[in-house]
Amino acid sequence: MVDIIIIGGGPAGMTAALYARRNGKTALVIEKTGFGGQITHSPKVENFPGTVTISGTELADSMMSQILEQGADVEFETVSSVEDNGNIKVVKTEEGGVYECYAVIIATGVKHRLLGLPGEKELIGEGISFCAVCDGDFYTGKNVLMAGGGNSALQEAILLSDKCKSVTMLQDLDFFTGEESLQKLLFSRDNVSSYTGVKITKLITENGEFKGVEILLGATGETKQLFADGLFVAIGLIPENEPFKNLADLNSYGYFDSDEACTTKTKGIFVAGDCRSKAVRQVTTAAADGTIAALAACRYVNEIKG
Repeated sequence: MVDIIIIGGGPAGMTAALYARRNGKTALVIEKTGFGGQITHSPKVENFPGTVTISGTELADSMMSQILEQGADVEFETVSSVEDNGNIKVVKTEEGGVYECYAVIIATGVKHRLLGLPGEKELIGEGISFCAVCDGDFYTGKNVLMAGGGNSALQEAILLSDKCKSVTMLQDLDFFTGEESLQKLLFSRDNVSSYTGVKITKLITENGEFKGVEILLGATGETKQLFADGLFVAIGLIPENEPFKNLADLNSYGYFDSDEACTTKTKGIFVAGDCRSKAVRQVTTAAADGTIAALAACRYVNEIKG
């Protein structure tokens, strides 16, 4: 029996564990793959306060070392369900684990929708990126490609066009789906070009390094090779909240429909990080959520235990 169980070992989950321990609560973090979440895909993190530059993996390792030093426990398992039995919550995993606690913080994060091409995963952080704010500076004065045509892709491309020599948009539909105002702003720039109605069919590499892509032109059926220094992918995010929808409301996109208080419709269940409906998803906002959720969970545990 522990006070607080945190599902997810990204920046939100680890920050929650840190604050839980510093408030005298026992804490267990259950992570299914590897600690750090999406931040581990960034070769350099230069927008985390107090740190000039650090790799995403190093930042994740530092966070994990900190929570272990504070006395948090960790388990590498995949949570399959959470049962609400009033004051006691029961967390079950696919591996057969059964854990009891007073409060649960769900910080499952999101995963980026991928193109589904051979070699794609190996190039993440080594030529393929998802975040212009995080990685855009590494492509200053260089040529980049952007896969996607919605608001996120357009906003990312606008940021990139301020730094990069050229930005080439690749949209699988025959039109861009993002807001017209964003399209006007982006395509008014001389260093931005686009292809619509195309499918990225192949990643071009040389000695394991990203060099460009091959696209299929839907109108003609011809293929074309586009060479660039990097590829940014903005074709959607996938929250992994389905197992918990009985405890916390989801919006139409599958994100937890929770406000800045990180509470849910179920007492003792809190949410934090990118899995929550929010306008900005950065490592700093994830950490902020972890703080808020942990302090709320600590207050709840105090009420339960008297």
